[in-house]
Amino acid sequence: MSHITYSKIWAEAQAILDEATKIDVEQQSAKPTKDKSEARRTVGRLYLKYILAINKLDECYDQIVQPQKRLLIRRVLDASIGRFIELKHELVNIDLSEFSYFDDLLLEMRILPNEAEVKVPTYYRRERESEIKERRQTIDRIMRELGFFEDDATGIIMTEDKAIRLIQTHERGRQGRLRAQFMKEIRSLKDKIKVEQKEEELEESSRKAALKIQKIWRGYITRRRIRKRVVEEMLLIGMLPGAYTSTEERKRAEEVKELRRELQAEREIEFQNALVTIKDQIYHTRGPVMMEEMADEVRAWFSGYKEQTGKFPDLPSEEAGGSALIFSRQGAESERSKSTAPSSKESRRGTKGKKSKEKEEVKKRPDEEEDPGFKMSPSSFLAELMVAGSEYDETWKTLDERANPMQTYYEEFIKKEKTAQVEAELRKIVDEQLRAELEALQAALDRDRARKGKKAKKAAKKKGRRGGKKGKKKKEKDLTPDRTTESLFQELVTNGTIN
Repeated sequence: MSHITYSKIWAEAQAILDEATKIDVEQQSAKPTKDKSEARRTVGRLYLKYILAINKLDECYDQIVQPQKRLLIRRVLDASIGRFIELKHELVNIDLSEFSYFDDLLLEMRILPNEAEVKVPTYYRRERESEIKERRQTIDRIMRELGFFEDDATGIIMTEDKAIRLIQTHERGRQGRLRAQFMKEIRSLKDKIKVEQKEEELEESSRKAALKIQKIWRGYITRRRIRKRVVEEMLLIGMLPGAYTSTEERKRAEEVKELRRELQAEREIEFQNALVTIKDQIYHTRGPVMMEEMADEVRAWFSGYKEQTGKFPDLPSEEAGGSALIFSRQGAESERSKSTAPSSKESRRGTKGKKSKEKEEVKKRPDEEEDPGFKMSPSSFLAELMVAGSEYDETWKTLDERANPMQTYYEEFIKKEKTAQVEAELRKIVDEQLRAELEALQAALDRDRARKGKKAKKAAKKKGRRGGKKGKKKKEKDLTPDRTTESLFQELVTNGTIN
């Protein structure tokens, strides 16, 4: 089949998964149900949908050549298998049995039994051939050491003693066979000497033998006829495949599959080489510019923080995320600021309502708690399936591949991925440099503050001294030290100064 055919099969599998995940998410948030048959029906439908998707994805992963597609298909396939196993556990808990039967669901969903058959993914063996081979060799070696396997004696030089023992063994065996043949002849002679049975006994025994043979033969003929009729009926309704005949078309199809697998390996090597070369190219061409942009961005944040608070901030450690954590935190804070918090009155009302509801629930609760019913357990793979599905919709669903008939790698996807990796690596280097700059700036700021503090202390001391001198006023000289106040007052009155 062509590349387009497998792309269509992938699209069909993804459509089945989208429908299954939608139902799955609804069931995760649904209320518990006590109807066991309905719960089994829901889980069974999901179980069959995941089987269909897994079989289609396995076929795509085995034959699709494009390496970037195969990466996404592998993620989806592994997550689907994980979810399939989780649903199997749910069915075991519902049915209380390891075996589940879906005849009614198969008829309802119009699915053939061979389509809903659980198949082992092809890549389980293909990608582990060397490991399986080594394990098999190890097992054979251990079994040989324990004596379960005989060593191959070809090419071993036999000694004289071993040759003599071998000849003796064969000679003893030959003599034993001759002795047994001789005893057999003696027994046959004794049997001939025995008295012949009577004719009536012979006739009776022959009649019983004939009846027994007829009975067995008629039963065999009837069973064979019934089996043949059942097989013809199954072939007629398509429940059994027809007789396999090795035709040229089938041989050619198998050869094409092997060729596609070889082409897969070639495309994978090209893709891995491209990952290295494109990353080096981005590192050398865009690396310096990216470092300058990141450093300027963080320095601008330093200066803004300094203007607001009057001190330099602490740069997060490498384990915490470095400078990337700052800008992600700012985005989160801006989103939080947009959201409105409920008023205090509403919150009080809400708390009162909750308390009243809790009291009512406590009153309504019986002495013994009842069985809540079946509820789908949380899944560890559902989130990955949804993320991979959105990635397929954004990248591969509407991608026009007419310009890539050889199904080689897409360089723009690699550039996008490697740019993020290079940015993360360079950010660590930039953070180390900025930490050194931040320490130098902090030290300079501390020195400036220390100098300003010393100058302020000196100025305060000088002001204190000047203030002390001004406060001490000089005593005025007394111009009339020899006269009293009454005599001075009398003089002022006599001169007409005071009337």
